[in-house]
Amino acid sequence: MFNVKKIFFLLFLTVFTAELNHASSIDAYADNLNAGVILSNSQGEILYSRNPEKQFIPASILKILTSLAAFDILGKEYHFSTQYWFDEKSRDLYIKGLGDPLLISETIKRLSDKIILTLKTREREPGYIESGQINNIIIDQSFFAKQIKIPGKKTSLNPYDASIGALSANFNTINFKWDSHNNRYVSAEPQTPLLSIFYDDIKKTKLLQGRIILSQQESILYPGLLIKYFLEKSGLTINGSVQPGKLDTTNKNIESFQSPFKLTQIVQKLLKYSNNFMANQLLLTMGAKVSGEPATLEKGTRALKLFLKQNLNRKAKQQSKQMAKQMATWQNIKIYEGSGLARSNLITPDQMLKILLKFMPYYSLLKNQGNDFYKTGTLSGVRTRAGYIMGADNKLYPYVIMVNQKGKGYEPILSNLMHRVSKL
Repeated sequence: MFNVKKIFFLLFLTVFTAELNHASSIDAYADNLNAGVILSNSQGEILYSRNPEKQFIPASILKILTSLAAFDILGKEYHFSTQYWFDEKSRDLYIKGLGDPLLISETIKRLSDKIILTLKTREREPGYIESGQINNIIIDQSFFAKQIKIPGKKTSLNPYDASIGALSANFNTINFKWDSHNNRYVSAEPQTPLLSIFYDDIKKTKLLQGRIILSQQESILYPGLLIKYFLEKSGLTINGSVQPGKLDTTNKNIESFQSPFKLTQIVQKLLKYSNNFMANQLLLTMGAKVSGEPATLEKGTRALKLFLKQNLNRKAKQQSKQMAKQMATWQNIKIYEGSGLARSNLITPDQMLKILLKFMPYYSLLKNQGNDFYKTGTLSGVRTRAGYIMGADNKLYPYVIMVNQKGKGYEPILSNLMHRVSKL
């Protein structure tokens, strides 16, 4: 006859031992690892931490901070705009970019359609409507300072190394493929024409399909070349060329085209595709919003740090000592750009947790797998992950994992944190 009490005791002991081993495994794994880990409940109460105040390279999880600051500084419903003006005397068309990170071909076609509508409805000399002629298309990139160099950005053909610009088309990249039927390169995107000026650059890749990034000079003119294409396709004649220049912003007749995408849609794409170009476009635009144009990297990073100090310490405002301590929390944070490309960026797990607690209303903008809503970061010798685990109680549990050691991942740590939340 079985001893029921003994069986129950053995089962309890087995489960307890398994739980104990699981709970301690995170420490065992991390003992010889340069890593920071933190897990809290939705109120910020710490459930587990390891090296919470040690600085680590965040890589792309820094994009969560950039997105959060953009919501505060620009507004969730913010729409980027592009300015344009047609000089009826010179018949030159001026276009000024204001940092739109999602100025894709479909949007450029809409911009071109609005320009055409403006030309048709504006008062002008008799007979001008029928002629429909434009001389030069002048591209104004002055909203961003010249020669902005993003730390960590290299010169590869990878899209994440694309240059930024106040007026940038299709992330300053061109997506192409080989058409074997017609024996030529064509655009890999039906909405985007493949302009002949880029054929030589594509041939140099010796690829049948891929994406090239544009040089700084090419990226300055590319939006204008696309606008020229769409205007000519609609029947307008462009007699001159696309060239850099400057729009006189004191002119009261300047028109404004608004992007169809609001900021929440932009951020969702930024986080989904971990787009470095979009992140730094946001950073620069925030800098110009706070400190005026032209946008610079310094203005952008300063806007981020100011946001942290002013918006993540509100609970401490009634207690001056606590507030001073909280303010000091952000003094050591090091941010040099907004995408996480720079290895000089440094942040602690505790600081990242505070960001996550503030970002909680937007958790659904992150990628998700099961009950895990997350953003990852990867550089050579750097693996990071930050996000929220949805518990069985339908509450969010923010977590941060930052591993700064070559050849080491965070998977065992993540598994342990998921296990801990499942038992709450």
